[in-house]
Amino acid sequence: MADFLVALAEFDRQRLWVQLGHASVFYYLHRDLKLSKGAAHYRKVAARLIQKFPEVVAPFREGKLCITTVVELARVITPENSEEVLPRFFYLSKQEAKAVAVEICPAAVVPRREVVTKVVTEVVTELPRAAPVHLDETPLTKFVQAAPQAVPMQAEPLTPNLQRLHTTVSRQFLDKLEAARKGQGHAQPGASAEKVIEAALDLLLAQQAKRRAEVKRPQQNPRPAKNPGHVTAAVKRAVWSRDEGKCQWPLDSGGICGSTLRLEIDHVIPRGRGGASTVDGCRLLCAVHNQLAARQVYGDD
Repeated sequence: MADFLVALAEFDRQRLWVQLGHASVFYYLHRDLKLSKGAAHYRKVAARLIQKFPEVVAPFREGKLCITTVVELARVITPENSEEVLPRFFYLSKQEAKAVAVEICPAAVVPRREVVTKVVTEVVTELPRAAPVHLDETPLTKFVQAAPQAVPMQAEPLTPNLQRLHTTVSRQFLDKLEAARKGQGHAQPGASAEKVIEAALDLLLAQQAKRRAEVKRPQQNPRPAKNPGHVTAAVKRAVWSRDEGKCQWPLDSGGICGSTLRLEIDHVIPRGRGGASTVDGCRLLCAVHNQLAARQVYGDD
């Protein structure tokens, strides 16, 4: 890909596509090379970027930059900021690159809005019907039909602090959301969907923190556990704090797994082998590595 983009940059610099009867390098890529319009656009932008900033070639070759992040980089890089900005796009996904680009050069402030759109599909399934909803700040509208499959949630950066959320929800979700908003009438008159959902998330996060034994006023002299294998709340708090909420499984290449999903308290020496339920005797592991640690000690059977 890097070789192709370097060659394309020189091809475009010499405007050789004119001799082939094309109005731009984009049409050459789309019509002669039969690339999709999206693929042609990405490569055109990358070729123009290489012409202005040859230093992007090396990161392309090393895999630090990918073709899908080029458009976002091209929007914000300048001769004055290239040395600082270019490394900020290394190893990013397309969505992450969008967020960085918006942080460097915020988009114009866009009015907040709340829109529920209809999704028409001929596929018949038993899954709950759902409709994409854009959460911002005007009254909810009614939706008619639903998508039979779950669609990943997507957030589109608008400014460093403002994003537009695109997701797919069920009819029951919208009913609950509207009921919750009406119920908040006294506490938060005219509350937007964002405010209602944020309030619900605060409650959920508080429950999760309680499971991690995170409390505002922990006991100064907690009682020792009657069961030696029990992990006390004080130990849980200390382990979560020390491990910074990340899986501590060591990688062969150095560092740790670092996952923040499905974390569990793991005994470094298993309880069945006499491991102590102390801060030093415990660590955070994701569910996958917790299972792997157990298999390494006890075997698959």
